[in-house]
Amino acid sequence: MESDAKGTAEISVEGYKESNIKKARLQSTLAALVNDPILSDVPKKPTLSDVDTLISLELGSAMRISVLKLDGTSFDVAVMNSATVKDLKLAIRKKINEMEQSKMGHRHISWKHVWRNFCLSYHNEKLLDDNAPVQHFGIHNHSQVHFVPYIALKDSRKHSKRRRHRFFHGLSKLS
Repeated sequence: MESDAKGTAEISVEGYKESNIKKARLQSTLAALVNDPILSDVPKKPTLSDVDTLISLELGSAMRISVLKLDGTSFDVAVMNSATVKDLKLAIRKKINEMEQSKMGHRHISWKHVWRNFCLSYHNEKLLDDNAPVQHFGIHNHSQVHFVPYIALKDSRKHSKRRRHRFFHGLSKLS
């Protein structure tokens, strides 16, 4: 029985060593994959939809769109060929949040404020309808969209919440 106990102890020690060796191999393989330039466009923490979009991009059923920011820098996002303007905005939001997170840590961007004051444009046509497919505007693989200031038309007669609040607040003071 004593030899049996020693044999079991040796197997468990050997098993422990084998699991550490497997983990080390896995870590080195993952490190090599992450540093591979071919996989540079894969996000640090990819979701299933990110991987699906990147695979579709390689198969030709998705497109890579370059986005020019107001400061003159640009970045690329990948969206499906059937994507809408809303899908493009969500991809931009995700990419910018990811870039800001990697540069500065946690930083909150008010996307409501961004989309109220700026919109996307392609060949001087503003992409205002969120439900319109991006291909409707002529956007295809390797196209470049850019941010432009968004100015609401006066004949829409819509006031911002702040103005509406001041207007009604002023009426209550007059009473």
